[in-house]
Amino acid sequence: MFVYEKKLQYPVRIKNPNPAMAKYIITQYGGPDGELGASLRYLSQRYSMPYPEVKAILTDIGVEELGHLEMIGTIVHQLTRNMTVEQVEKAGFQDYFVDHTAGVYAQAAAGWPYNAASFAVKGDVIADLSEDMGAEQKARVTYDNILRMADDPDVIDAIRFLREREVVHFQRFGEAMGIATSQMDQRNVYAVNPAFDRKK
Repeated sequence: MFVYEKKLQYPVRIKNPNPAMAKYIITQYGGPDGELGASLRYLSQRYSMPYPEVKAILTDIGVEELGHLEMIGTIVHQLTRNMTVEQVEKAGFQDYFVDHTAGVYAQAAAGWPYNAASFAVKGDVIADLSEDMGAEQKARVTYDNILRMADDPDVIDAIRFLREREVVHFQRFGEAMGIATSQMDQRNVYAVNPAFDRKK
């Protein structure tokens, strides 16, 4: 059971509307390397994880990613809440605006709606943890790209925090991989999930 604390993990206080920036940042809400896919990936992978310590890491990070999803939604909302029609047109935000007005919708920066294929669950310890480490690096690169385009200090501050958390998550999944491989038969590190190993 989760307990919801009614505050963001890190404050988001964006004063100036900027639909052009919202158009890019929305990808971390529902894009291929975004927070929605990350939270679903980790919270789903934990069920087949045979090691309690690793299951706990997946749960912790999966729940934190839900908090990051909330932060991204807040950033997009604050960037679009007081935009004018002129700003919508100047930013090339018309397609989104026609479909969603200023609602926060799960999609990639390119406009594709969220697709569950973006979160991978294989049920294999090594495959899932390798995927998770790769996912954190891809999310970090996306935040790097957003920071290259951002010029609003309020946006930059929140995005830097989120980027730093991707680095921490990558490190924690590295620790999880170490925990898992230390408990597996070293001759079969790349074999099937130990829960299904016939030799047991």
